[in-house]
Amino acid sequence: MFLDYFALGLLFFVALVIFYGVIAIHDIPYEIAKKRNHPQQDALHIAGWVSLFTMHAIWPFLWIWATLYREDRGWGFSNGKKRELILEGEVRELMEKVEQLNQRLGNLESPETKQSQTETTTPQQEA
Repeated sequence: MFLDYFALGLLFFVALVIFYGVIAIHDIPYEIAKKRNHPQQDALHIAGWVSLFTMHAIWPFLWIWATLYREDRGWGFSNGKKRELILEGEVRELMEKVEQLNQRLGNLESPETKQSQTETTTPQQEA
């Protein structure tokens, strides 16, 4: 008689542990999203509950969705805004170098060069 009640209690205990385990596993994408400060963490949480009713078909996609975003780099594998700022700085530096080169090129042209250019263009203009 005691073993019957023990088996029944053990059965209930195992059922509760499995039930809690399934719920805890389905909250993993939401916990990842919270840790990474994901902008859509509420949607991930709701989708996790929906995945319980879809026989867990969308759960792997929730995992991927939660792990794609990181606060320091945003979506994907680039640095996001940081990379844009770096590129803007590089473009600015290149523009300054081009301007310096244009100034140096203008300084290299001597008055003799300018004078010979005007002499060659003057006879053509007269004709």
